[in-house]
Amino acid sequence: MPLKLIHVGVGGWGMDWEINALPPIREQVERVAIVDAYEPILENAKTKLKLKDSQAFATLDEAMNAVDADAVLITAPMEAHVPLAIQAMRAGKHVLVEKPFAGSVEEAQEAVRVADETGMVLQVSQNYRFYPAPRTVAKLIAARELGDVGTVHLDFRQWANDREPGTNRHYRFVHPLLFDMSIHHFDLMRLVLGKEPVRVYAQQTDPSWSKFVEEASAAVIVTFEDDTVVSYRGSWVSSGAPTYWAGDWHMECERGEIVWTSRRGGDHGTDGDRVTLRPRTGKATDAPLERMPVWGRSASLLALIEAIETGVEPENSGRRNLGSLALMEAAARSLASGQAEAVAVPELERA
Repeated sequence: MPLKLIHVGVGGWGMDWEINALPPIREQVERVAIVDAYEPILENAKTKLKLKDSQAFATLDEAMNAVDADAVLITAPMEAHVPLAIQAMRAGKHVLVEKPFAGSVEEAQEAVRVADETGMVLQVSQNYRFYPAPRTVAKLIAARELGDVGTVHLDFRQWANDREPGTNRHYRFVHPLLFDMSIHHFDLMRLVLGKEPVRVYAQQTDPSWSKFVEEASAAVIVTFEDDTVVSYRGSWVSSGAPTYWAGDWHMECERGEIVWTSRRGGDHGTDGDRVTLRPRTGKATDAPLERMPVWGRSASLLALIEAIETGVEPENSGRRNLGSLALMEAAARSLASGQAEAVAVPELERA
């Protein structure tokens, strides 16, 4: 039987889930209801998705009381993530929540505790994990294909600065780079290195033309527990050649370099993923990529189903996402303090 899903938050990104993420796995997932507190958005989604009044609700409680469901997908704004997740789990529903999981580690820990108390699966949609290139690189690093990792250089460049000041909701996001975008890259760092961060220094680098209220670009230095250093530059207002969404990675190893990128974006699927091994001696070669019939958000939902069926905690569970959230939060503290900040990965994450 397919997983019966209530979808909360069907605005722009929520509708993108409906259009691009759910259809490839329609045999495994049945969306039985949508929820949005803003009536115009709810009505628009109901019309576009050709739903009945009995499938569209203003609150999650109304939906859970009216339809039979196994899980709740939360693509509402960040500040609603944890309250909605707790509400769903206490009602006996498994949860897949969009990134960032929460605005603070402390808030996220509350949801993890509720997941433990209720026995529900709580999973964070760190969808960049579910692409061929990062999964291939993680295996190469774990196998020490080119020896120990030394320094990692990562660049992310996009342009999201065309709208007039005050007219774009994105301009007003809390930490539009670190929370909205860099959380993906912080999570990928942990995945491919297989290590936890211990210290981070971040500095805002916004140019004069930025229309964002808070940081749209930053330079970040992350030190991991084995003293591996990641040098990261991210920008929403870069006039340079745009990178793919996972960024351009150069991982300097003992016997050479691993160069890779992922998530071309749009409707391109995985065809932009690539991993190149450049040994210090010999020719560069492209590594064969892990084959994935579905990817990204679709694969993340399949991971939720597997976790429910097997009882095995998924790699992107709420608990295991606390390390990425701790790095994100510490980077924001560093931005404010002007100093390097410790990254305290909660013991809950290591359970």
